[in-house]
Amino acid sequence: MARARISDVAAAAGVSVTTVSLVMNDVESRISDETRQRVREAARTVGYAPSSVARGLRAQQTRTVGLISDQIATTPFAGRMLAGAQDAARENGHLVYLLDTGGDETIEREAIRALTAQQVDAMIYACMWHRVVDVPQGLPAQTVFLDCRPEAGGHRSVVPDDRAGGAAAVRELVAAGHRRIAYIDTDETPIASTLRHEGYVEVLAEAGIPVDATLHVRAETSALGGRAAADLLLDLPDERRPTAVFCFNDRMAAGVYIAAHRRGLDIPRDLSVVGYDDQQLIAAEQDPPLTTVALPHYAMGRWAMEVALGVRAEGDEDATHLMECPVIRRDSVGPPPAQVAKPNRRRASHTERPPEAATDR
Repeated sequence: MARARISDVAAAAGVSVTTVSLVMNDVESRISDETRQRVREAARTVGYAPSSVARGLRAQQTRTVGLISDQIATTPFAGRMLAGAQDAARENGHLVYLLDTGGDETIEREAIRALTAQQVDAMIYACMWHRVVDVPQGLPAQTVFLDCRPEAGGHRSVVPDDRAGGAAAVRELVAAGHRRIAYIDTDETPIASTLRHEGYVEVLAEAGIPVDATLHVRAETSALGGRAAADLLLDLPDERRPTAVFCFNDRMAAGVYIAAHRRGLDIPRDLSVVGYDDQQLIAAEQDPPLTTVALPHYAMGRWAMEVALGVRAEGDEDATHLMECPVIRRDSVGPPPAQVAKPNRRRASHTERPPEAATDR
């Protein structure tokens, strides 16, 4: 079915095309209320809606935002960033054009050209995980970077505060009484790995706990890798074996659960575990549910869109905003086994004392 045109409305209402245009775009004019009503009824009857793009171009605004990403659109892990950006755009009367490049530089260049040709009001450049990137050629000067920051600065950007997130995770374990705390790290080299390890070391220093290099183990970034790393740690002698483990991400933490359960260990009675990401269908589904640190994807998406649209005022154009990574407390953290065992041993020694020993006192 052909789309209704402005001339169809004019014919149905018995007025000129110019009159229809003035009415449908709410332009001040001497057109009577009766005629305005007749034009609007005719537009509803024929199914006509004015082009928001054309109207925006006349106002030098298209009410659209371009969002270029590498793999976010095809990855549920980071989809909350899109939700945050789209919610902020909708609340401010904008439509989002999402172009997922799959990390292909040729596609990326074409995407930038296409969005520029569409005369979008703002542009956001997003990555699936925290990275430092080179600014692609052709990006507008006001582009906002989401979950990444440009190597040379010059743009506003937002990334998770992974150093503080790592510190918050380890503080949960120190607060529970642990002193032998391991960090199961990825064997890759993302920025987040270094930052989370810095947070781990910072909190150990605060608590006066010496750093033990044998408790920092790297492995494949998966449940299989987490299990292999946990096996190495749990094979250590009793006096060096960790009572708690902080994991680079929730998938690796799931592997720690497997390793612990295969040894007959209970979480958190025998081993406390903290993950990172609060990944959907993983963290909360463990038995017991995993205490973890959430990546603030939704909040970062909102922040980037609000800054891009100018509804959130930020300082320097090359400033990077560090978004807080909150701790999500569940049931995988408890006191160290030694603290649990001492009361148990006291109760056992009391109940097992021979009656004569009790009367001799």
